Amino acid sequence: MMQVAVWDTYVKRDDDKVMHFDILVESKLTDTSAIFNYGKEYLADKKFGTGPLTMNECQFCHIEQASPELQKRILEKGYCIIEIKNCD
Repeated sequence: MMQVAVWDTYVKRDDDKVMHFDILVESKLTDTSAIFNYGKEYLADKKFGTGPLTMNECQFCHIEQASPELQKRILEKGYCIIEIKNCD
């Protein structure tokens, strides 16, 4: 079973709402630039503007076991986003 690192992320939207989402990557990935780029790739698909994504907005939270579905998504794309609040 794959171990994943959960990166807790809060990004301000242009309408002053704060998005909350998690970036999940394989736990062996420790390159923060790559992790931030995954977050930026996710944000680029949004229909609204957002503030920057840096270590101030995105921080390592914990490591957990990936479910088979999460594992599949991470292996396909390199990461998985879990939307929590104000993401649409």
